[in-house]
This record gives sequence, structure tokens and C-alpha cells, in this order.
Amino acid sequence: MVFSSETFLFLFLPIFLVAYYLTPSKYRNLTLLIESYLFYGWWRFDFLVLLMANTLWAYIFSLLVSKHQGTPRAKLFVTIGVVGHLAVLGVFKYLNFFIDSFAMLWGTTPAELGIHWQLLLPIGISFYVFHSISYLVDVYRGDAKVSTNIIDFAAFLALFPQLVAGPILRYKDLAPQFAQREHSWELFNAGWQRFLIGLAMKVLIADSVAPIADAMFSVPNPTLAESWIGALAYSMQLYFDFAGYSAMAIGLALMIGFRFAENFDMPYISRSITEFWRRWHISLSVWLRDYLYIPLGGNRKGVVRTYVNLFLVMLLGGLWHGANFTFIVWGIWHGGILVIERLTGHDRNAARLWWSLPATFVAVVLGWVIFRAHSVCDAVDMYAGMFGLNGFGIRPETAWMLSRESLTLLVAAVAITAAEPRLRHMWEPQISFGPDGTAVATTSIVKAVGLSALAIFCLMRLAEQTYSPFLYFQF
Repeated sequence: MVFSSETFLFLFLPIFLVAYYLTPSKYRNLTLLIESYLFYGWWRFDFLVLLMANTLWAYIFSLLVSKHQGTPRAKLFVTIGVVGHLAVLGVFKYLNFFIDSFAMLWGTTPAELGIHWQLLLPIGISFYVFHSISYLVDVYRGDAKVSTNIIDFAAFLALFPQLVAGPILRYKDLAPQFAQREHSWELFNAGWQRFLIGLAMKVLIADSVAPIADAMFSVPNPTLAESWIGALAYSMQLYFDFAGYSAMAIGLALMIGFRFAENFDMPYISRSITEFWRRWHISLSVWLRDYLYIPLGGNRKGVVRTYVNLFLVMLLGGLWHGANFTFIVWGIWHGGILVIERLTGHDRNAARLWWSLPATFVAVVLGWVIFRAHSVCDAVDMYAGMFGLNGFGIRPETAWMLSRESLTLLVAAVAITAAEPRLRHMWEPQISFGPDGTAVATTSIVKAVGLSALAIFCLMRLAEQTYSPFLYFQF
């Protein structure tokens, strides 16, 4: 079930909200857990069992770590707990990759080796495994208080707004909200506005430019124009799809009293790759920093070790996205640029250089090509086209794939990302929190009319399009 589907919008969400607000306050976390399990189990019930098993594993080992805090046993239990989670992630996400790679090494196929099965990747497994690992590590470090309420903890891991595609959350940040959170019309109003903006980003922009990306990435030997149009289309599709999902998740959370941290901060106006990773998928960047980069030594063990750590973290970040050599190369690309920026001081001086913004954007787009391609060979074909090795113009046999509507929306998407600093105040809910934490929100008549029109356009678009899952479901 996806947020941008009629089933979610007109069946699940209304029923959930009615059930949630009719439930007495002390039982709302239980209602949230049940509804979240229904949301996840709608796709595959057997993978719901896997989520439950993951939850029980993390819960048991967190109690053991807490019980033996400060002793060698605590380190043993946190190690077993983390390794168990990584083993589940490794089997379901990477076993097929290793089997395929082993077969390729011997010049054969898995079928010829007698392996005729392929594991299906459970949706959201990368996210709830990361949530579980960070919780165990935080309990071990003493940064988080262990949860003795399994309902609250299970509801945290299964929280449906962020369950299948993030943002990556930490229990220590949400634990107070599970204990007590504000429910008000101001929060609900701000929440549905944020949800609507995310829905528009997904269905009006991301889904509209997706056919361009799909078409151009499937064209053999694309020309310079075709390859750059395809690369730009995918860059816009990925941003508006994933940032749209994050906005919808944040909006849904506000509607039931939770406050999630932002996951995107205008990444395409970055002037360096270092800045880009402070603005893109912020929750993943912070997670990699706190649970990989710093434990590896960060910048505390000398210059060379700092560069190695930066590179290694981005390499592992690339591999986290999927079991494919393309993601490894993408991680190497970003890790290499991060090292170069730090080595040359560009990360500190980029703000003063006029060319840093377009150069960073081009570097990001080039990276998205290998990220999107099905194989390294396919990416090489696209790169050849981007450098003009296959001609320059749009060929007649591909021109028919580019509709006027989709090209117009592609131009609009690029313009929106460029003007995002000036436009953001127009679509973000005007909400603030008083000294006591109470929400205060306002909506002008003009904005209300605009949002209503936006909702109509979204519904019209949903009525005419087919099933379109969010891109980050595959990770």
C-alpha cells in the first residue's frame, strides 16, 4: 500500500484516523501498532512476521544489554543483537547478489549451479533494521533509556508513516512522544497541508517526469541531448519522489501528534558534495556519521585515516542502497569527491566560488546515472551519450517518447529546485511551538484556496494514472 493510492487515501487513512482518535489516550499506541501492522501486512503477511521477529530480537537484547550495563556481557549482547540484525539484512538484501557474483566469477549462472530460487526483498527492511541497530547501540552507550513497554517499542519500529521508506528515526528521540504527545487541530491542519504538498510532489511532478527517465535510460546509444534529458529527468524524479514521501511521512506524523526531523533541505542548491550530504537524505547521513564514521575513528586518528573513513562510509552507504555494482560505484563516486573536497579545502571555500553550484549539480547528476542504471555497462552507454560520443540531437525514433506535457513539467521541476529557497515559505505550513510546546499554526485564505486546488489536481492525476510505487521502496 502506498500513500499515493486510492486505497490508502480513501480507505486506510480515514479508518485509521477515526479509530485512532476514538481510542482512549492510553491505548492509542496499541491502536497505532495494530494499524501499522495492517498497513505493512497488506503487502505480504509473511514479511510482517519477519518484522515482528526483528522487533522481538531487538527488544530482548536491549533488555539484556541494559541489565548488564557496564560489564563485558553488555558488549557481548549488543554485538550479538547487531550481528543478528545485519544477518537478516544480509540474507534478504545481499544473498542473491553474492550468488550471482559467484556464478559470474565462474562464467556461469545460478541456475546452472543448481540454484533456482531468488529471495524477495521485504519492503522497508533496510529502514527498520537500521532503527533496531541504532536503538541497541544507543542503549549500550547509555544514550537511550531501554524500553520496557514492548507495545511502545513495537509501535516505534512499525510506525507506518516511516516504516517502508524512512526517514530513519531514533527511539531516544521519539520515546518521549510515545509517552505523551500533543493532539490538536493546529498540528492536524499543519500535517495534512504537509502531506498534500508531498502528494503533489509525487503524483504531479515525479510521476510525470518518470516516463522520460524510463524512456531515455532504455534507448540504445543515446545522444548528448537524449542522455542529458534522461539524467535530468531521473534527478528530478528521484528528488520529488523521495522528498515527497518524506513530506507525506512528516505530515502524517503531525496528524497524530509526532514530530519527525526533516529529511531534505533543498539539496540541489548545494555548492559541494559535502554540503549535498548535509541536505540530502539527512537522516541517513546522520546515521552513517554517528554509527559508522565516528566509531571508525572519524577525524580523530590522523589525516589519512579521516580520508579512509570518509571513503569507506560512502562506499557502505552506496551498498546500503542495494546489492548491485552500480550502487558500489555510486558510493565510490561520492566518497572520492568527499575526500578530494576535504583534501583541497573546497568544502570550506565552495560558498565563495560562483561555479561551485553548477559543478556540484553536474557531479550529482552524473552520480544519479550509475545509481539509476541497471548495470555498469548501461551506465557507460549513458555517459558516452552525455559526452557526445553518440551524436548530439534528439533522433526521430526517440522524439515520440517525449511528450510536451512531461517536458514542460521537467522544466518546471528544475525551476522549482532552483527557486526553492524563495518558494519554500509558500508551501510549508506556518507552524510554531510556544514555550510550553503547544503548536500554533495559521493558514491564509489565499493559501487555503491554493491548497484546495492542488488537492483537486492531485486527485485528478491519481484517477488517470496506474500504480506507481515510491522509488525508495526498493531500498
